[in-house]
Amino acid sequence: MWAPVCQAVVLLLGPYAEVVLHDPRTDRVLGIWNPMTARQHGDPSLLGELDALDQAKQDVYGPYLKVLADGRRLSSVSAVLRDPGGEPSAVLCINLDRTPLEEAAAVLAGFAAPTVQRPEPLFEQDWVDRVQHTVGSYVRESGRRVERFGREDRLAVVGRLDEAGVFAVRRATPVVAAALKVSRSTVYALLAEHRDRRTSP
Repeated sequence: MWAPVCQAVVLLLGPYAEVVLHDPRTDRVLGIWNPMTARQHGDPSLLGELDALDQAKQDVYGPYLKVLADGRRLSSVSAVLRDPGGEPSAVLCINLDRTPLEEAAAVLAGFAAPTVQRPEPLFEQDWVDRVQHTVGSYVRESGRRVERFGREDRLAVVGRLDEAGVFAVRRATPVVAAALKVSRSTVYALLAEHRDRRTSP
């Protein structure tokens, strides 16, 4: 009865998932799909006492960690399947090989590794890069996307750009406006307000 379910899981997650169906009454393996060990149909299941399981889990347990002899780590889930009378008729175990996920995580972690400070002399004249870098840094610091910036956020960014000398460049305003997703007139107003605040006692 449960064989199609087991086959469906393997088709979805294979070749990284092993599905095992146990008979709790005979403590034997009823079937195994995409085996990762030498277990076969009819082998001892070696299940413990189901009555000792935490009933609050409602017959579904995991994910929990398992390790194979070759060192691979598995994320596993087990479910007690009951007949209409409420008695356990089978135990379904799904073992997912974590190796591809861990390898992918290692690659991503390598890209996310801390970087050294950029060589500023290379970018001293690249005011467009300075605009992007300043706005992007503020996004990361504040945890808000540019579209969610309030007036004080925009004012803070314009202030940083002004202090960096960006507005000394004649074509800077439209570039800043595009980066902040506002109009040029808004940038001019923010710049005037920033300079007014800076000179006010």
